[in-house]
Amino acid sequence: MGESLSGSQIIWEALVREGVEVCFGYPGGAIMPAYDAMTEYPIHHVLTRHEQGASHMADGYARASGQVGVCIATSGPGATNLVTGIATAMLDSIPMVCITGQVPSHLIGSDAFQETDITGCTIPVTKHNYLVTEPEQIAPTIREAFYIARSGRPGPVVVDITKDAQQKSCVFEWSDEEIELPGYRPDYAPLADQLDDAVDLIKNAKRPILFSGYGVIKAQATESLTRFVETTNIPVACTLLGLGGFPATHERNLGMMGMHGETWVNQAIQDADLIIAVGMRFDDRVTGNLKTYAQNAKKIHIELDPAEINKNVRVDVPIVGDAREVLEALTPLVGRCDRPEWLAYIDESKGGSAVRDIKNLPDLGKLYAAHVIHDLYRFTEGKALVVTDVGQHQMWEAQYYKHDYPRKLLTSGGLGTMGFALPAAIGAKFAEPNESVWVVCGDGGFQMTAAELSTCAQEGVKVNIAIINNGFLGMVRQWQQFFYGGRYVATPLLSPDFVKLAEAHGLTGVRVEKRSEVEAAVRQAEATEGTVVIDFRVEQEDAVYPMVPAGADLDKMIQRPGKPGEPEHNPIFETGEDS
Repeated sequence: MGESLSGSQIIWEALVREGVEVCFGYPGGAIMPAYDAMTEYPIHHVLTRHEQGASHMADGYARASGQVGVCIATSGPGATNLVTGIATAMLDSIPMVCITGQVPSHLIGSDAFQETDITGCTIPVTKHNYLVTEPEQIAPTIREAFYIARSGRPGPVVVDITKDAQQKSCVFEWSDEEIELPGYRPDYAPLADQLDDAVDLIKNAKRPILFSGYGVIKAQATESLTRFVETTNIPVACTLLGLGGFPATHERNLGMMGMHGETWVNQAIQDADLIIAVGMRFDDRVTGNLKTYAQNAKKIHIELDPAEINKNVRVDVPIVGDAREVLEALTPLVGRCDRPEWLAYIDESKGGSAVRDIKNLPDLGKLYAAHVIHDLYRFTEGKALVVTDVGQHQMWEAQYYKHDYPRKLLTSGGLGTMGFALPAAIGAKFAEPNESVWVVCGDGGFQMTAAELSTCAQEGVKVNIAIINNGFLGMVRQWQQFFYGGRYVATPLLSPDFVKLAEAHGLTGVRVEKRSEVEAAVRQAEATEGTVVIDFRVEQEDAVYPMVPAGADLDKMIQRPGKPGEPEHNPIFETGEDS
């Protein structure tokens, strides 16, 4: 028989047994009993400045560590403020457990003060959620929540606990037996006939290409993928979230595909006769126009979540299973393959993209974002853990910073959440305290969660923040330039003095206006003990090239002006259907 504990104590006891060392949160009335009991347990609590920051910190912690991130908030607005971060985690398959307080059980449904049906609110954006009304339910529910969050295709789980359940006591019981939930099947093994069909396609392919997605990173399949690629000589294209899952400097890595991917990558996809998609979901930013997408290619889809198979793109061989297990099973079956003509064709086409040729940028004495990211890569020797926000800077980072290792680029892919970077970087730093953590963000996204600078100061967290400050909501402005007649509506952005803002928090601020100043600023940031904010004043109306307009064919890309034979920009217009 176990000892008697309050529901609040059981929350922390359960978290300790799940291996939790840090959580991120913001207290309030309905969760106050839990906070009162927290000091009895060896879990470090990080007080954020907004609950959205707490959810992004838990997300960043999970992405950097591969472990479950934990955030905590009160009822009502506290819980609803978590929702954006929960949705961000859901779309990117990030394991999180979000604990929220709820009004006492006898007040549920009465519109009590700070009552919100958070389980109802989060049904579309969680893997699962729970409402707990009795203390006896707390331990088994938290145990199930962690199991669901980390198993199969990971995702966020909400555990909503009423205030009276936290206050009541019961005998604490904990089981280490394997959890089995009716109807929940998180793991699949590949079928032999599926593997055989895949082997036949791979051996007979003349122009194959492999897609590496976040599922490769989640499955810790980098080494297995590298062996498969070096055995089969198949070139690799990466999704945004898949960057780092296959070494960027490997000779078979083509780079990122999709809307802002390399020109030659998208062309190779359209020319391929076989696509092997590993741990990715064929979202619209990758495919462009589905009617013309890779029409000549057979398709093998290796994916842990069967719901993603044939959802967007019809495939010839579906393989439901863990990426590492499937790749390790396929490699000896396929054996050595050589494709010199296909590889030579791709190599020759690489001269047709100006993405990485920053020499093509006009020399007007201005600082370009591409220069900043390229130089950041050089001066950090590609070893930084980079957390980006969402916008133009995110795409420039993906183009110019080469990630050779998994979990070194953290970014919001599916939801595209502005304000993600700073709090996610704080979470990542708690997960990897010995890493050099860099935030790359825009002036717009930074201001959405800039209050978390106070969290950096209070916690003594060291992150370096590179603000790509162009005075606009840059990506929206770019779309206005290309598709809306250059009418910059609600995109010019007035910002505070970021150097003074950093100093007001007791942190270090630096301003850079010339490329010659970039190296000194990066070196200073690396050498300074606390968080450093660098305000990079970049060219205001630069655009990310190349670009596939929404809904356009994958190989119909807008190129950087000034490239020989190209107009200023292609006359392609976004339609309501495309958008």
